[in-house]
Amino acid sequence: MELLESKVAQKWLALGLFVLVVLLFALLIVTPIISKGLELNESKHALAFRLQQYERVLATKEAVAENLDQIKQAYDEQGYLNSQNTSALASAGMQEFIKKTIVEAGGQLSSTQVLPVTTKNEFTRITISVRMTGNSEVLRSVLYNIETSAPLILIDQIDIRPMRGVRNRKTRQIEPSNELNVNFQAVSFMRKQAE
Repeated sequence: MELLESKVAQKWLALGLFVLVVLLFALLIVTPIISKGLELNESKHALAFRLQQYERVLATKEAVAENLDQIKQAYDEQGYLNSQNTSALASAGMQEFIKKTIVEAGGQLSSTQVLPVTTKNEFTRITISVRMTGNSEVLRSVLYNIETSAPLILIDQIDIRPMRGVRNRKTRQIEPSNELNVNFQAVSFMRKQAE
């Protein structure tokens, strides 16, 4: 009987060892493989979702490019940028326009000076330094006409100072003056010239 019990115990022991080996095999080899497979499956689904998003974006590419062309055309039609061929012609045109504007408003142009041209990205900045005299109504009219012009001209670094009054010879008092000395920079932009 002991022999029979010993054989049964050996069978159970062998079966237990076999189950233990199978469980160790499953824990050490099969579980990491399944885990990695699930991780790769999630990654595959995430990449597939991103691919669908990119395909949707690419599908709208032509419509976006067409809209961009329409926006550029509308922008060019508005005439915000100076359309001269060179920055020298653009600055000369600006000087002539500013001179005409000041004279028509009743002011006096003291001087204009073209400042160095700067280029950034695809635009060229044309700057003119202007000195003028006139009263506040003249200044208002000049600034309004310059800033509402096409191509667009911006006023930068404006300095307004009252002119000193003239001394009355009889009373020896300085009589106030409505005249102003005005210095400002007028800035316009044009597309960068091809080199």
